[in-house]
Amino acid sequence: MSEVVDATCVATNTVTTRDKTLLGAPWQPHRATATLREQIANERELRATIGVPVADRATALAARMVSLGTGHVRSHVDVDPDVRLDALHALLGAREAFRDRLGIQLVAFPQSGVVGSPGVADLLDAALAEGADLIGGLDPAGFDGDVDGQLDVVFRLAERHGAGIDIHLHDGGETGTAQLRAIAERTAALGLGGTVTVSHAYALGQVDGPELDRTAAALAAAGVAIMTNGPRATMPPVLRLRDHGVRVFAGSDNIRDSWWPYGTADMLERATIIGLQGGLMTDEELHTAASLIIDEAAAALGLTGYELAPGDRADLVVIAADGVPEAVAAHPERLLVLHGGQVFGPEPRTTYPRFALPSP
Repeated sequence: MSEVVDATCVATNTVTTRDKTLLGAPWQPHRATATLREQIANERELRATIGVPVADRATALAARMVSLGTGHVRSHVDVDPDVRLDALHALLGAREAFRDRLGIQLVAFPQSGVVGSPGVADLLDAALAEGADLIGGLDPAGFDGDVDGQLDVVFRLAERHGAGIDIHLHDGGETGTAQLRAIAERTAALGLGGTVTVSHAYALGQVDGPELDRTAAALAAAGVAIMTNGPRATMPPVLRLRDHGVRVFAGSDNIRDSWWPYGTADMLERATIIGLQGGLMTDEELHTAASLIIDEAAAALGLTGYELAPGDRADLVVIAADGVPEAVAAHPERLLVLHGGQVFGPEPRTTYPRFALPSP
């Protein structure tokens, strides 16, 4: 394969996509909302009217991920009194269908809250019993208004089922960092280090030095990882957290859904976005950006045998770049995608868009 001699090979992992994607459905104009609760209500309305089953949309997204080189994904799937376990069952089916192409971890995610939404704790318990790999949480203070109450449920169920935890935390400032330390304290007390993730954690980009350092030290000591998807003004400070020993990794979060119209499922593009947002410019820093979607993501997902060494699985991506820094800066085309030794990409183009922009 002389045409790819100068390519870079990486094993790419992606984290925190969801059952909410609108890929595979007609384009949906974005509806602006003012609050988290309004956005969730808007999402419920769209979910009831979209007309394309979750399984079809999840399949469209999974196929795109595979073609772009993603080998493993953690997907949050809503569990609430309306949808109950229907979305989970749809994604369990997709996981089985893609088992030879894509490793999928599923998080039972309480989008409507935990203690403030009757019956959700029991649904989360059932979701873990029926195949979910992790339990989620959502803004214990800002959404449920009961930090201890929500964390009691989440950590109790995780311990009962031997499951990991992935909590979405949007609460800002010292309200957010106090919750991060509460999560770290429970993680350490139960010996769950390495199995707990907090996604977003925008508060880490909003507090002053001493508060940040105190919180980062607690997260590192407890083994709590931080997932960032990048496009926020208060993104967690990646380099400073790493200096403290906090595991930081990257995910796409929303991919073209009711929350925002953006998202391509390209994890190299996600590394580019995070690099731009975080001011990662040198070659060393671009290597760091790449590690967020490769090594750090793999460690956070508990993966082993994924590297390019004898005896590891034949999972790799061949990329048209001179090295890792260029791969991050340009997120170029994938020349070859292998998963378990089988070729899965790139897929040839068979259809073309019906709309074209004029040439400059």
